[in-house]
Amino acid sequence: MNIIFLTVTLIHDIKTKGIYTDLMRKFRYEGHNVYIVSPHERQFGIPTGLKDVDGVKILGVKTLNIQKTNIVEKGIGTVLLEDQFKRAIKKYLKGIQFDLILYSTPPITLTNVVKYLKRSNPKAISYLLLKDIFPQNAVDLGMFSENSLFNWYFRRKEVELYKTSDFIGCMSPANVEFLLKHNQFIDVHSVEIAPNSIELVENESLTTEKRYDIRNKYHLPINKPIFIYGGNLGKPQGIPFLIKCLNANSSRTDCHFIVVGNGTEYGRLYAWYKDCKPTNVSFFAGLPKDDYDLLVQSCDVGLIFLDNRFTIPNYPSHLLSYMEHKMPIIAATDVNTDIGTIAQENGYGYYCKSVDVEAFTRCVNKYTDNLETIKEMGEKAYGFMLDNYLVHHTYEKIMGHLR
Repeated sequence: MNIIFLTVTLIHDIKTKGIYTDLMRKFRYEGHNVYIVSPHERQFGIPTGLKDVDGVKILGVKTLNIQKTNIVEKGIGTVLLEDQFKRAIKKYLKGIQFDLILYSTPPITLTNVVKYLKRSNPKAISYLLLKDIFPQNAVDLGMFSENSLFNWYFRRKEVELYKTSDFIGCMSPANVEFLLKHNQFIDVHSVEIAPNSIELVENESLTTEKRYDIRNKYHLPINKPIFIYGGNLGKPQGIPFLIKCLNANSSRTDCHFIVVGNGTEYGRLYAWYKDCKPTNVSFFAGLPKDDYDLLVQSCDVGLIFLDNRFTIPNYPSHLLSYMEHKMPIIAATDVNTDIGTIAQENGYGYYCKSVDVEAFTRCVNKYTDNLETIKEMGEKAYGFMLDNYLVHHTYEKIMGHLR
């Protein structure tokens, strides 16, 4: 079968580990012809072009900057994206008959591209991987109001995208419930759970000696449990609450905290770190992926933070890096997100509301008071990942509609 995948994620090849590259490798491994359409943001100076890499065709489309840029350019670039994608597909992929049109959110502005591909390929199935519920998430965070022209425009684009999609894969039960409740025109039978998933890579567990070496490299305590947050540091993560949690636990001597990441709220966190100089917190602006993976393996508990204002459920993908390395979690989130309750119900983590610092501290205490639970719950995290979050689960869900 011929598969086309539309994404705003920059993809140069499919060797790199990630939720989309892992899925594309799976399609290729199963014998499908894979075509990926991905942006070449202007900051990289790469022209539009088609190349064959790792057995897949990658169509890189020159666009404005849409990731790490100011909100004006990001907004304009996102709006222009579908026309740029459509023109590139017409030029470079003309005449190819696709069986599956696969695309993800963000963004919600690729509807006309999907419509064009469906007209050109009337027998093709269109499948939306719903990773982001926009514009409601922006309204939740106060980026624009519910009554604004921005919300009206993007909500219209969102509805149009849903109506164009034959099937919609959501990340969790809460996502399915929210989507159907707020979009009652959607056929309930077209919506299913197709969560973030990864290809399992069998790595040897770190030896005690290697674990100590990594901790020494980053000047971390050898014999204390380490709690790590690794990921984006932006408004969705509720960084003010993260700071409150670190501050409230800054005098502890029985554990250590690490924050690794970058984003729009990096400056706020770094200012606190420089001002307060907590001795039990280490802060890294960013690390190469291989170094980060080793650092995660040397830690004990993974942290997830989300802003308490969210009315939409979120499911951060860095959960998978924790589970892959047999780490339990603490999820401090809004009440609508189910990542924490799922972890708690299945014995691989604890949940607290991201307004309750004392509740977060109690979650930390549950681990530090009984260190054996870290290993036990970490094994449960790994087992849950094997049963639910491997790439073949997502692949089978999608392919079930084509057989």
